[in-house]
Amino acid sequence: MKNNNKEKKEKKKVGIIEALKSGDIKTLIASLIYFDTGFMVWLLFGPALGLFIAQELGLSPAEKGFMVAIPILAAALFRIPFGYMYQAINGKYIALAGIILSALPIIYVNLFPINYTTLLILGAFLGIGGASFAIALPMAGSNYPKKYQGLVLGLAAAGNLGAMMDGLIFPPIAETYGWRTAALVALIFLAIAFILCYSWIKDNCLKRPELKYHAIFNFIVTFISLIAFTLILYSGIIGISGKFGLLLLPIIVGAISILLLDKTYRNALKKRDPWIFMLFYAITFGGFVGMSGSVAFILNGQYGFDPVLAGMIMALLSFTGALIRPIGGWISDKIGGVKVLLAVFTAIAFCDLVLGLFLPPAFIGVPLLWLLFVAFGLGNGAVFQLVPLRWPRATGMATGLIGAAGGVGGFYLSSTMGLAKELTGSYGLGYIIFGIISLIALTALYFLRHEYHSWGYVREEEVKKEVVVCE
Repeated sequence: MKNNNKEKKEKKKVGIIEALKSGDIKTLIASLIYFDTGFMVWLLFGPALGLFIAQELGLSPAEKGFMVAIPILAAALFRIPFGYMYQAINGKYIALAGIILSALPIIYVNLFPINYTTLLILGAFLGIGGASFAIALPMAGSNYPKKYQGLVLGLAAAGNLGAMMDGLIFPPIAETYGWRTAALVALIFLAIAFILCYSWIKDNCLKRPELKYHAIFNFIVTFISLIAFTLILYSGIIGISGKFGLLLLPIIVGAISILLLDKTYRNALKKRDPWIFMLFYAITFGGFVGMSGSVAFILNGQYGFDPVLAGMIMALLSFTGALIRPIGGWISDKIGGVKVLLAVFTAIAFCDLVLGLFLPPAFIGVPLLWLLFVAFGLGNGAVFQLVPLRWPRATGMATGLIGAAGGVGGFYLSSTMGLAKELTGSYGLGYIIFGIISLIALTALYFLRHEYHSWGYVREEEVKKEVVVCE
Protein backbone atom coordinates (compact mmCIF):
# COMPACT_ATOMS: atom_id res chain seq x y z
CA MET A 1 0.00 0.00 0.00
CA LYS A 2 2.85 2.39 0.89
CA ASN A 3 4.57 1.65 -2.42
CA ASN A 4 1.40 2.44 -4.34
CA ASN A 5 1.02 5.76 -2.55
CA LYS A 6 4.66 6.57 -3.24
CA GLU A 7 4.21 5.87 -6.97
CA LYS A 8 1.14 8.11 -7.11
CA LYS A 9 3.05 10.95 -5.44
CA GLU A 10 5.94 10.56 -7.87
CA LYS A 11 3.55 10.71 -10.83
CA LYS A 12 2.05 13.93 -9.52
CA LYS A 13 5.53 15.46 -9.21
CA VAL A 14 6.33 14.94 -12.87
CA GLY A 15 7.13 18.38 -14.28
CA ILE A 16 8.35 19.91 -17.49
CA ILE A 17 11.95 18.72 -17.11
CA GLU A 18 10.88 15.15 -16.44
CA ALA A 19 8.47 15.30 -19.36
CA LEU A 20 11.25 16.41 -21.71
CA LYS A 21 13.51 13.60 -20.48
CA SER A 22 10.85 11.05 -21.39
CA GLY A 23 11.72 11.37 -25.10
CA ASP A 24 14.58 12.29 -27.44
CA ILE A 25 15.52 15.82 -26.46
CA LYS A 26 18.15 16.10 -29.23
CA THR A 27 15.48 15.63 -31.89
CA LEU A 28 13.32 18.20 -30.11
CA ILE A 29 16.17 20.74 -30.07
CA ALA A 30 17.10 20.11 -33.72
CA SER A 31 13.44 20.38 -34.75
CA LEU A 32 13.15 23.67 -32.85
CA ILE A 33 16.28 25.11 -34.51
CA TYR A 34 15.14 23.92 -37.94
CA PHE A 35 11.74 25.53 -37.42
CA ASP A 36 13.32 28.66 -35.94
CA THR A 37 15.70 29.32 -38.84
CA GLY A 38 12.97 28.38 -41.32
CA PHE A 39 10.74 31.08 -39.86
CA MET A 40 13.57 33.58 -39.81
CA VAL A 41 14.24 33.14 -43.54
CA TRP A 42 10.54 32.89 -44.31
CA LEU A 43 9.88 36.46 -43.11
CA LEU A 44 13.17 37.92 -44.32
CA PHE A 45 11.42 40.24 -46.80
CA GLY A 46 8.96 41.34 -44.11
CA PRO A 47 9.92 42.54 -40.63
CA ALA A 48 13.64 41.97 -41.21
CA LEU A 49 14.36 43.81 -44.45
CA GLY A 50 10.99 44.79 -45.91
CA LEU A 51 11.16 48.51 -45.12
CA PHE A 52 14.64 48.78 -46.64
CA ILE A 53 13.63 46.86 -49.78
CA ALA A 54 10.44 48.90 -50.14
CA GLN A 55 12.40 52.15 -49.87
CA GLU A 56 14.91 51.05 -52.53
CA LEU A 57 12.24 49.88 -55.00
CA GLY A 58 9.65 52.57 -54.17
CA LEU A 59 6.84 50.13 -53.35
CA SER A 60 3.22 51.13 -52.68
CA PRO A 61 1.38 49.95 -49.52
CA ALA A 62 -0.35 47.17 -51.47
CA GLU A 63 2.95 46.03 -53.02
CA LYS A 64 4.52 45.95 -49.56
CA GLY A 65 1.63 43.81 -48.36
CA PHE A 66 2.03 41.29 -51.18
CA MET A 67 5.82 41.23 -50.79
CA VAL A 68 5.18 39.89 -47.29
CA ALA A 69 2.12 37.85 -48.25
CA ILE A 70 3.61 35.74 -51.07
CA PRO A 71 6.19 33.95 -48.85
CA ILE A 72 3.47 33.42 -46.25
CA LEU A 73 1.17 31.90 -48.87
CA ALA A 74 4.00 29.79 -50.31
CA ALA A 75 4.64 28.26 -46.90
CA ALA A 76 0.92 27.65 -46.47
CA LEU A 77 0.61 25.84 -49.78
CA PHE A 78 3.84 23.89 -49.37
CA ARG A 79 2.75 22.58 -45.98
CA ILE A 80 0.21 20.37 -47.76
CA PRO A 81 2.76 18.50 -49.92
CA PHE A 82 5.31 18.66 -47.08
CA GLY A 83 2.83 16.97 -44.75
CA TYR A 84 2.08 14.50 -47.53
CA MET A 85 5.79 13.78 -48.10
CA TYR A 86 6.23 13.32 -44.37
CA GLN A 87 3.85 10.38 -44.50
CA ALA A 88 6.26 8.61 -46.89
CA ILE A 89 9.78 10.01 -46.33
CA ASN A 90 12.04 10.37 -43.30
CA GLY A 91 11.45 13.92 -42.09
CA LYS A 92 15.18 14.45 -41.58
CA TYR A 93 15.82 14.43 -45.34
CA ILE A 94 12.87 16.70 -46.10
CA ALA A 95 14.28 19.17 -43.55
CA LEU A 96 17.76 19.13 -45.09
CA ALA A 97 16.41 19.71 -48.61
CA GLY A 98 14.16 22.51 -47.35
CA ILE A 99 17.08 24.33 -45.72
CA ILE A 100 19.05 24.28 -48.97
CA LEU A 101 16.15 25.56 -51.11
CA SER A 102 15.25 28.38 -48.69
CA ALA A 103 18.86 29.64 -48.82
CA LEU A 104 18.73 30.27 -52.59
CA PRO A 105 16.97 33.71 -52.45
CA ILE A 106 19.67 35.04 -50.12
CA ILE A 107 22.36 34.00 -52.56
CA TYR A 108 20.39 35.37 -55.53
CA VAL A 109 19.87 38.92 -54.17
CA ASN A 110 23.60 39.18 -53.47
CA LEU A 111 24.55 38.16 -57.00
CA PHE A 112 21.89 39.68 -59.28
CA PRO A 113 19.79 42.89 -59.52
CA ILE A 114 16.13 42.53 -58.57
CA ASN A 115 12.77 44.13 -59.29
CA TYR A 116 9.32 43.66 -57.75
CA THR A 117 8.45 40.68 -59.94
CA THR A 118 11.71 38.99 -58.92
CA LEU A 119 10.81 39.55 -55.27
CA LEU A 120 7.52 37.74 -55.74
CA ILE A 121 9.26 34.74 -57.32
CA LEU A 122 11.93 34.60 -54.61
CA GLY A 123 9.11 34.69 -52.08
CA ALA A 124 8.12 31.20 -53.21
CA PHE A 125 11.56 29.90 -52.19
CA LEU A 126 11.43 31.73 -48.85
CA GLY A 127 8.10 30.04 -48.21
CA ILE A 128 9.85 26.67 -48.04
CA GLY A 129 11.32 27.84 -44.73
CA GLY A 130 7.83 28.39 -43.33
CA ALA A 131 6.74 24.94 -44.53
CA SER A 132 9.16 23.49 -41.96
CA PHE A 133 6.17 23.57 -39.62
CA ALA A 134 4.65 20.47 -41.24
CA ILE A 135 7.86 18.51 -40.59
CA ALA A 136 9.26 19.86 -37.32
CA LEU A 137 6.14 19.36 -35.20
CA PRO A 138 5.18 15.74 -35.97
CA MET A 139 8.87 14.74 -36.05
CA ALA A 140 9.46 16.13 -32.56
CA GLY A 141 6.18 14.66 -31.30
CA SER A 142 7.03 11.21 -32.66
CA ASN A 143 9.78 10.92 -30.06
CA TYR A 144 7.55 11.57 -27.03
CA PRO A 145 4.62 9.91 -25.19
CA LYS A 146 1.12 11.00 -26.08
CA LYS A 147 0.46 12.58 -22.69
CA TYR A 148 3.11 15.26 -23.35
CA GLN A 149 2.11 16.21 -26.91
CA GLY A 150 0.75 19.64 -25.96
CA LEU A 151 4.01 20.59 -24.24
CA VAL A 152 6.34 19.05 -26.84
CA LEU A 153 4.53 20.38 -29.91
CA GLY A 154 4.28 23.76 -28.23
CA LEU A 155 8.04 23.82 -27.60
CA ALA A 156 8.86 22.62 -31.11
CA ALA A 157 6.60 25.31 -32.51
CA ALA A 158 8.38 27.97 -30.46
CA GLY A 159 10.44 28.22 -33.63
CA ASN A 160 8.13 31.20 -34.09
CA LEU A 161 11.03 32.95 -32.35
CA GLY A 162 12.56 33.19 -35.81
CA ALA A 163 10.17 36.06 -36.46
CA MET A 164 11.54 37.84 -33.39
CA MET A 165 15.09 37.38 -34.66
CA ASP A 166 14.08 39.05 -37.93
CA GLY A 167 13.08 42.25 -36.20
CA LEU A 168 15.94 42.27 -33.70
CA ILE A 169 19.00 41.20 -35.70
CA PHE A 170 18.63 42.30 -39.31
CA PRO A 171 17.37 45.95 -39.35
CA PRO A 172 20.46 47.38 -37.51
CA ILE A 173 22.79 45.46 -39.85
CA ALA A 174 20.81 46.58 -42.89
CA GLU A 175 20.91 50.22 -41.80
CA THR A 176 24.71 50.13 -41.47
CA TYR A 177 25.84 47.72 -44.19
CA GLY A 178 22.85 47.44 -46.53
CA TRP A 179 19.99 44.95 -46.65
CA ARG A 180 21.74 42.50 -48.97
CA THR A 181 24.66 42.13 -46.56
CA ALA A 182 22.21 41.67 -43.69
CA ALA A 183 20.53 38.86 -45.63
CA LEU A 184 23.86 37.00 -45.81
CA VAL A 185 23.88 36.70 -42.02
CA ALA A 186 20.86 34.40 -42.30
CA LEU A 187 23.04 31.85 -44.13
CA ILE A 188 25.02 31.31 -40.92
CA PHE A 189 21.86 30.33 -39.05
CA LEU A 190 20.78 28.04 -41.88
CA ALA A 191 24.17 26.29 -41.80
CA ILE A 192 23.82 25.64 -38.07
CA ALA A 193 20.32 24.24 -38.60
CA PHE A 194 21.58 21.97 -41.39
CA ILE A 195 24.35 20.51 -39.20
CA LEU A 196 22.04 19.89 -36.23
CA CYS A 197 19.33 18.30 -38.36
CA TYR A 198 21.85 16.02 -40.04
CA SER A 199 23.46 14.99 -36.73
CA TRP A 200 20.60 14.78 -34.23
CA ILE A 201 17.20 14.26 -35.81
CA LYS A 202 15.36 10.94 -35.51
CA ASP A 203 11.97 10.42 -37.10
CA ASN A 204 9.95 7.68 -35.38
CA CYS A 205 6.70 8.12 -37.29
CA LEU A 206 5.39 5.16 -39.27
CA LYS A 207 5.71 5.74 -43.02
CA ARG A 208 3.93 4.77 -46.22
CA PRO A 209 6.81 4.51 -48.72
CA GLU A 210 4.44 3.73 -51.60
CA LEU A 211 3.40 7.41 -51.51
CA LYS A 212 6.96 8.72 -51.92
CA TYR A 213 7.06 9.64 -55.62
CA HIS A 214 3.49 10.88 -55.70
CA ALA A 215 4.21 13.17 -52.74
CA ILE A 216 7.37 14.59 -54.36
CA PHE A 217 5.47 15.15 -57.62
CA ASN A 218 2.79 17.00 -55.64
CA PHE A 219 5.37 19.39 -54.20
CA ILE A 220 7.02 20.07 -57.57
CA VAL A 221 3.70 20.82 -59.29
CA THR A 222 2.56 23.03 -56.39
CA PHE A 223 5.84 24.96 -56.47
CA ILE A 224 5.75 25.56 -60.23
CA SER A 225 2.03 26.43 -60.13
CA LEU A 226 2.60 29.05 -57.44
CA ILE A 227 5.27 30.84 -59.43
CA ALA A 228 3.35 30.58 -62.71
CA PHE A 229 0.04 31.87 -61.33
CA THR A 230 1.78 34.62 -59.35
CA LEU A 231 3.17 35.97 -62.61
CA ILE A 232 -0.10 35.45 -64.49
CA LEU A 233 -2.31 37.10 -61.87
CA TYR A 234 0.09 39.96 -61.15
CA SER A 235 0.34 40.77 -64.86
CA GLY A 236 -3.44 41.30 -64.96
CA ILE A 237 -3.83 39.35 -68.20
CA ILE A 238 -6.94 37.59 -66.88
CA GLY A 239 -8.78 40.92 -66.70
CA ILE A 240 -8.39 41.55 -62.95
CA SER A 241 -6.05 44.21 -61.55
CA GLY A 242 -2.78 42.68 -60.38
CA LYS A 243 -3.37 43.87 -56.82
CA PHE A 244 -6.70 42.09 -56.57
CA GLY A 245 -5.85 39.21 -58.89
CA LEU A 246 -3.20 37.98 -56.45
CA LEU A 247 -5.98 37.42 -53.91
CA LEU A 248 -7.01 34.41 -56.02
CA LEU A 249 -3.64 32.68 -55.56
CA PRO A 250 -4.58 30.62 -52.47
CA ILE A 251 -7.74 29.35 -54.17
CA ILE A 252 -6.15 28.38 -57.48
CA VAL A 253 -2.86 26.87 -56.30
CA GLY A 254 -4.41 25.36 -53.16
CA ALA A 255 -6.97 23.55 -55.30
CA ILE A 256 -4.22 22.19 -57.54
CA SER A 257 -2.24 20.88 -54.55
CA ILE A 258 -5.29 19.28 -52.95
CA LEU A 259 -6.33 17.59 -56.20
CA LEU A 260 -2.90 15.98 -56.36
CA LEU A 261 -3.22 14.47 -52.89
CA ASP A 262 -3.85 10.78 -52.35
CA LYS A 263 -7.60 10.02 -52.37
CA THR A 264 -7.48 9.07 -48.69
CA TYR A 265 -6.43 12.56 -47.72
CA ARG A 266 -8.72 14.33 -50.17
CA ASN A 267 -11.60 12.49 -48.54
CA ALA A 268 -10.62 14.02 -45.20
CA LEU A 269 -11.61 17.41 -46.58
CA LYS A 270 -15.14 16.16 -47.17
CA LYS A 271 -15.63 16.17 -43.41
CA ARG A 272 -16.46 19.10 -41.18
CA ASP A 273 -13.72 19.11 -38.53
CA PRO A 274 -10.70 19.68 -40.78
CA TRP A 275 -12.33 22.85 -42.10
CA ILE A 276 -13.22 24.04 -38.60
CA PHE A 277 -9.66 23.56 -37.40
CA MET A 278 -8.33 25.21 -40.53
CA LEU A 279 -10.45 28.27 -39.70
CA PHE A 280 -9.15 28.27 -36.11
CA TYR A 281 -5.54 28.12 -37.20
CA ALA A 282 -6.03 30.64 -40.00
CA ILE A 283 -6.90 33.09 -37.22
CA THR A 284 -4.34 32.15 -34.55
CA PHE A 285 -1.28 31.31 -36.62
CA GLY A 286 -2.40 33.40 -39.58
CA GLY A 287 -2.71 36.30 -37.16
CA PHE A 288 0.74 35.65 -35.71
CA VAL A 289 2.64 35.34 -38.98
CA GLY A 290 0.57 37.90 -40.88
CA MET A 291 1.00 40.53 -38.19
CA SER A 292 4.67 39.60 -37.68
CA GLY A 293 5.23 40.30 -41.35
CA SER A 294 3.12 43.45 -41.45
CA VAL A 295 3.49 45.14 -38.09
CA ALA A 296 6.73 46.93 -39.00
CA PHE A 297 4.92 48.55 -41.93
CA ILE A 298 1.97 49.38 -39.65
CA LEU A 299 4.20 50.94 -36.99
CA ASN A 300 6.03 52.92 -39.66
CA GLY A 301 3.00 53.95 -41.71
CA GLN A 302 0.51 54.61 -38.89
CA TYR A 303 2.74 55.84 -36.05
CA GLY A 304 5.84 57.08 -37.91
CA PHE A 305 8.32 54.76 -36.18
CA ASP A 306 11.69 54.43 -37.96
CA PRO A 307 12.68 50.99 -39.36
CA VAL A 308 15.01 50.02 -36.48
CA LEU A 309 12.51 50.97 -33.75
CA ALA A 310 9.68 49.30 -35.67
CA GLY A 311 11.84 46.18 -35.95
CA MET A 312 12.56 46.16 -32.21
CA ILE A 313 8.89 46.49 -31.29
CA MET A 314 8.01 43.81 -33.82
CA ALA A 315 10.66 41.56 -32.20
CA LEU A 316 9.06 42.07 -28.79
CA LEU A 317 5.61 41.25 -30.13
CA SER A 318 6.79 38.15 -32.00
CA PHE A 319 8.84 37.01 -29.00
CA THR A 320 5.71 37.23 -26.87
CA GLY A 321 3.65 35.17 -29.32
CA ALA A 322 6.37 32.54 -29.70
CA LEU A 323 7.09 32.29 -25.97
CA ILE A 324 3.41 31.99 -25.10
CA ARG A 325 2.77 29.17 -27.58
CA PRO A 326 4.19 26.29 -25.47
CA ILE A 327 2.41 27.78 -22.46
CA GLY A 328 -0.81 27.62 -24.46
CA GLY A 329 -0.13 23.94 -25.15
CA TRP A 330 0.67 23.28 -21.49
CA ILE A 331 -2.47 25.06 -20.23
CA SER A 332 -4.52 23.16 -22.82
CA ASP A 333 -3.11 19.87 -21.51
CA LYS A 334 -4.47 20.87 -18.11
CA ILE A 335 -7.90 22.37 -18.85
CA GLY A 336 -8.52 21.43 -22.49
CA GLY A 337 -7.81 23.31 -25.71
CA VAL A 338 -11.49 24.08 -26.26
CA LYS A 339 -11.69 26.33 -23.20
CA VAL A 340 -8.48 28.10 -24.14
CA LEU A 341 -9.66 28.76 -27.69
CA LEU A 342 -12.97 30.24 -26.51
CA ALA A 343 -11.02 32.82 -24.50
CA VAL A 344 -8.53 33.38 -27.31
CA PHE A 345 -11.10 34.16 -30.02
CA THR A 346 -12.89 36.54 -27.67
CA ALA A 347 -9.64 38.43 -27.04
CA ILE A 348 -8.64 38.57 -30.72
CA ALA A 349 -12.04 39.88 -31.78
CA PHE A 350 -11.99 42.55 -29.06
CA CYS A 351 -8.48 43.82 -29.88
CA ASP A 352 -9.03 43.82 -33.65
CA LEU A 353 -12.32 45.68 -33.45
CA VAL A 354 -10.95 48.33 -31.07
CA LEU A 355 -7.89 48.83 -33.28
CA GLY A 356 -10.04 48.99 -36.41
CA LEU A 357 -12.94 51.11 -35.23
CA PHE A 358 -11.07 53.67 -33.11
CA LEU A 359 -7.54 53.74 -34.64
CA PRO A 360 -6.07 54.47 -31.20
CA PRO A 361 -2.79 56.35 -30.71
CA ALA A 362 0.47 54.46 -30.21
CA PHE A 363 0.35 54.36 -26.40
CA ILE A 364 -2.93 52.40 -26.67
CA GLY A 365 -2.41 50.71 -30.03
CA VAL A 366 0.95 49.07 -29.23
CA PRO A 367 -0.32 47.43 -25.99
CA LEU A 368 -3.38 46.18 -27.91
CA LEU A 369 -1.05 44.68 -30.52
CA TRP A 370 0.88 43.02 -27.70
CA LEU A 371 -2.36 41.51 -26.34
CA LEU A 372 -3.13 40.26 -29.84
CA PHE A 373 0.18 38.40 -29.95
CA VAL A 374 -0.47 36.91 -26.50
CA ALA A 375 -3.78 35.58 -27.80
CA PHE A 376 -2.17 34.30 -31.01
CA GLY A 377 0.44 32.38 -29.03
CA LEU A 378 -2.05 30.81 -26.64
CA GLY A 379 -4.33 29.91 -29.54
CA ASN A 380 -1.55 28.28 -31.56
CA GLY A 381 -0.64 26.06 -28.63
CA ALA A 382 -4.28 25.17 -27.99
CA VAL A 383 -5.03 24.19 -31.60
CA PHE A 384 -2.14 21.77 -31.76
CA GLN A 385 -2.89 20.30 -28.38
CA LEU A 386 -6.18 19.21 -29.93
CA VAL A 387 -4.90 18.03 -33.33
CA PRO A 388 -3.10 14.80 -32.23
CA LEU A 389 -6.09 13.93 -30.05
CA ARG A 390 -8.59 14.45 -32.85
CA TRP A 391 -6.46 12.70 -35.53
CA PRO A 392 -4.18 10.28 -33.65
CA ARG A 393 -3.41 8.21 -36.75
CA ALA A 394 -3.08 11.06 -39.24
CA THR A 395 -1.14 13.69 -37.29
CA GLY A 396 1.30 14.40 -40.11
CA MET A 397 -1.35 15.02 -42.72
CA ALA A 398 -3.59 16.96 -40.35
CA THR A 399 -0.60 19.11 -39.37
CA GLY A 400 0.08 19.85 -43.04
CA LEU A 401 -3.51 20.75 -43.92
CA ILE A 402 -4.21 22.81 -40.82
CA GLY A 403 -0.79 24.43 -40.97
CA ALA A 404 -1.48 25.40 -44.58
CA ALA A 405 -4.68 27.14 -43.50
CA GLY A 406 -2.65 29.10 -40.97
CA GLY A 407 -0.43 30.40 -43.72
CA VAL A 408 -3.40 31.25 -45.93
CA GLY A 409 -4.79 33.30 -43.06
CA GLY A 410 -1.47 35.12 -42.82
CA PHE A 411 -1.49 35.80 -46.58
CA TYR A 412 -4.93 37.37 -46.47
CA LEU A 413 -4.13 39.37 -43.36
CA SER A 414 -0.95 40.87 -44.83
CA SER A 415 -2.45 41.56 -48.24
CA THR A 416 -5.69 42.95 -46.79
CA MET A 417 -3.84 45.30 -44.44
CA GLY A 418 -1.79 46.62 -47.38
CA LEU A 419 -4.84 47.04 -49.59
CA ALA A 420 -6.78 48.71 -46.76
CA LYS A 421 -4.00 51.25 -46.26
CA GLU A 422 -3.74 51.99 -49.98
CA LEU A 423 -7.50 52.25 -50.62
CA THR A 424 -8.67 54.00 -47.43
CA GLY A 425 -5.55 55.66 -46.04
CA SER A 426 -5.58 53.59 -42.82
CA TYR A 427 -5.30 49.97 -41.64
CA GLY A 428 -8.67 50.14 -39.84
CA LEU A 429 -10.69 48.14 -42.36
CA GLY A 430 -8.17 45.30 -42.25
CA TYR A 431 -8.49 45.02 -38.46
CA ILE A 432 -12.29 45.08 -38.66
CA ILE A 433 -12.44 42.27 -41.23
CA PHE A 434 -10.32 39.95 -39.10
CA GLY A 435 -12.18 40.90 -35.95
CA ILE A 436 -15.43 39.77 -37.59
CA ILE A 437 -13.82 36.50 -38.75
CA SER A 438 -12.71 35.86 -35.16
CA LEU A 439 -16.29 36.34 -33.97
CA ILE A 440 -17.43 33.76 -36.54
CA ALA A 441 -14.86 31.26 -35.22
CA LEU A 442 -15.92 31.98 -31.64
CA THR A 443 -19.56 31.32 -32.52
CA ALA A 444 -18.74 28.04 -34.29
CA LEU A 445 -16.63 26.77 -31.39
CA TYR A 446 -19.26 27.78 -28.85
CA PHE A 447 -21.86 25.55 -30.50
CA LEU A 448 -19.38 22.68 -30.94
CA ARG A 449 -17.75 22.99 -27.51
CA HIS A 450 -19.43 19.98 -25.87
CA GLU A 451 -18.70 17.66 -28.78
CA TYR A 452 -15.07 18.79 -29.03
CA HIS A 453 -14.50 18.64 -25.30
CA SER A 454 -15.50 14.96 -25.31
CA TRP A 455 -12.20 14.06 -27.03
CA GLY A 456 -10.28 17.27 -26.35
CA TYR A 457 -8.34 15.97 -23.38
CA VAL A 458 -6.11 12.96 -22.77
CA ARG A 459 -8.00 10.13 -21.06
CA GLU A 460 -6.27 7.90 -18.55
CA GLU A 461 -6.37 4.84 -20.81
CA GLU A 462 -4.79 6.90 -23.63
CA VAL A 463 -2.00 8.11 -21.36
CA LYS A 464 -0.82 4.51 -21.08
CA LYS A 465 -0.24 4.34 -24.85
CA GLU A 466 3.31 5.61 -25.10
CA VAL A 467 3.76 5.36 -28.91
CA VAL A 468 2.72 8.25 -31.10
CA VAL A 469 1.44 6.92 -34.43
CA CYS A 470 1.74 9.31 -37.36
CA GLU A 471 0.42 7.12 -40.14
